Formats: sequence, structure tokens, C-alpha cells
Amino acid sequence: MESAKLIGGLTRMVRDVGIAEDLAQDALVIALDRWPETGIPDNPGAWLMTTAKRRAIDLMRRNKLRDQKYVEVAHSTYLYTEEEIDQSLDGEIGDDLLRLIFMTCHPVLSQEARVALTLRLLCGLTTDEIARSFLAAEATIAQRIVRAKKTLSANKVPFEVPEGEELQDRLSTVLEVIYLMFNEGYSATSGNDWIRPLLCQEALRLGRVLAEIASQEPEVHGLVALMEIQSSRFKTRVNNKGEPILLMDQNRSQWDRLLIRRGLAALERSRKLGRSLGPYSLQAAISSCHAQAPTAEETDWIRIAALYEALSRVTPSPIVELNRAVAISMAFGPAFGLQLIDELNAEPSLDGYYLLPSVRGDLLVKLGRYDEARTEFERAAAMTRNERERTLLLNRAAESGVEKEGN
Repeated sequence: MESAKLIGGLTRMVRDVGIAEDLAQDALVIALDRWPETGIPDNPGAWLMTTAKRRAIDLMRRNKLRDQKYVEVAHSTYLYTEEEIDQSLDGEIGDDLLRLIFMTCHPVLSQEARVALTLRLLCGLTTDEIARSFLAAEATIAQRIVRAKKTLSANKVPFEVPEGEELQDRLSTVLEVIYLMFNEGYSATSGNDWIRPLLCQEALRLGRVLAEIASQEPEVHGLVALMEIQSSRFKTRVNNKGEPILLMDQNRSQWDRLLIRRGLAALERSRKLGRSLGPYSLQAAISSCHAQAPTAEETDWIRIAALYEALSRVTPSPIVELNRAVAISMAFGPAFGLQLIDELNAEPSLDGYYLLPSVRGDLLVKLGRYDEARTEFERAAAMTRNERERTLLLNRAAESGVEKEGN
């Protein structure tokens, strides 16, 4: 989590995102070397920032940069006390993160490169995790990131939040970045944790800041609404052992009502701006259906299916179709959903996407086809990179065998 803050602050200093990333990594390596002996400092973020800035000054000395620029950077660094650095981590550094998003979303980059680079720098995602988010090859994503950093440096892209028309031009990509950042925290691609709450909190914070800057943009409020409502479920998404709890099994009385109210208010602001609902507002509307249902059984699945239909028209996607199939199965029966799922089996972009066999397994269980369901759950477990998800799927495969024996 500190990595993105370091890169943001260092980019403001050196004006080169590639160098800033290298300096941030240097500081983290130094910490890994020293902290086992000295102990973790009271304010790790401030310690890392101080170390990274000193490395930046050393680099500037070695490269013999102009005296004027060196004096400016040295002045801004050496006059900081530990308390001032501590305060800046909550203020100026936060603004630097938003500047960094807009910098990496500059029009000189392709949209794919903008999103990949920002996820790499701000979220600390590996190229593998980003590739899985895009259903693309890891080598392709790695090349995009390297080329993007070189392009930003060559074009001397300014480190700032744009205004006017330039802000509008980059807004859609910035929203996509924040959205993917939140999704990675909400359901981690890999690792031992199913959720990464701090990543979601950072995405939500950036969304709220962006809503202040672009207050007349309905999709900004739509994205904030979606993140607020989804965040309300965090306490119930895992048990005390960190094991996943699926939506239909969650204790809704423990959902955070304040976050739900904030999300519904943001969704209402999006609607009042008088335009057709975009993809983020539509997803927020879907989440609101769950949030407003007192129990899982009272969920308005017919409305959710209709909203997914609208979403599929706005942003056609196999992932949207997969979710629409789930909603239709809940509204009209598993046989209808399974028919749609089977049609998606021929979709090349879903090859290796674990949720496709996982959803199919769930529908097969409901239809009493337990052997087929077990096979699908095992196939899904082999595809996922998240250990918690894998365990959940293997348990479901085992349960399918037990259910067959019980019948």
C-alpha cells in the first residue's frame, strides 16, 4: 500500500514515473534489509519516503542535473521534519496519487496501456494479476507497461490533474482504473487472502476525491455508489478464519448501513444529473437491489436480470453475460441459466476463467446433476490462483459427491 504513495511523491520530484518506481523499490529493499535488525519504525510510510527522497537526491547528484533543480528538490526534502512528512502522507501524498492516475492515463498512451500501467504503479499488482483482469497474455501486459513508461518519459507528460476538456478526455480511463483497483481488493486474483480491504479503501477514497473534482459527471457518482455499497459487505464476506462467505449466505444484519446509505445517495446523485445510466451506475443499481433486500430470499432477481440486460447493451462483455445468466437462473430457474452458460463455453476470452465452470457447477447442483457439478467445481479450482477460492471450490466439489450419495 505504501508503494503507490511513494511513487506518487517521487514522481512529483523527479518527473519520471519509471525512475520514481525504481526509487520506491530501492527504499522498500532497504527497509527489508534494515527493519529486521532495527525494528519497524513508528511511521513506516514517513521512513520510506525519507529514504526514497534521499536516494532521489543521490541520483540527481550522480547525473549532474542542473543546479537550480537540485536546489529546489534538496530544499523541499531537507526542510521536512518527521512530523511534516507524517502529515503529508495524509494530505499532499493523497493528492499525488490522483495526479499519478491522471498522468498514467494521458492520451499519448493507448487505453489498454493506461490502465495496465496505473494498476501496476498504484495497486502494486503483478503483470500476471493485471493480465487475468484483462483476460490477456502476461507477456502482452508486460510489454504494454514497459512501453508506456518510456512513452511518458519521452513526452515529458506533466504531473498534474488536468482541467476542462482534457479532464473529460481522461476521465473514463481513470474510472476504469479505480474500478479495477477496487475489484482486485474485493476479490483478490491470487494469494492467501480472498479480499484486500486496504486496496478497496484506497480505491473508494480516490473515487470520493474524483467526485469532488468532476461533480457533474454521473458515472463518477455511479462508481462511488457501487464501491460504497460493495464495501458495506466486508465484515460478512469472510469468517474469522478468513474463509469466503458467499453473498446468499451472508448475515445482512451486519452489513454497514452507513455505507449503504452513502452508496444510495451517490446513486441518486447520478440519476439526478439527467442522463441515461452508464455501466457503473447500472452496476450500482444492481448492488442496491441486494442492499435493500432484507433477506436473500427477498432479492428482486427479476429487476437484477433486467439491469444486467441493460448493462449488456451499454458494455457488451462475456463477463456481463455470465452475471446475467446467474440472475436469470435465480429469477426463472437454473435450467434457463444453464442454457445461457453453455452458450458461453464457446467464448475464447473465457478460456481459463474459473467463474464460468464455478457458476455452471452451481446450476448443475440445483438441477441434481451432481457428478457433472463435481467435475465443474474441480475444473474451476484448478484455474483459480487464489488459495481461499480454490479451497472453497474443492469443498463444493466434495459436497456435490455427498449430495449425490444422499439422494
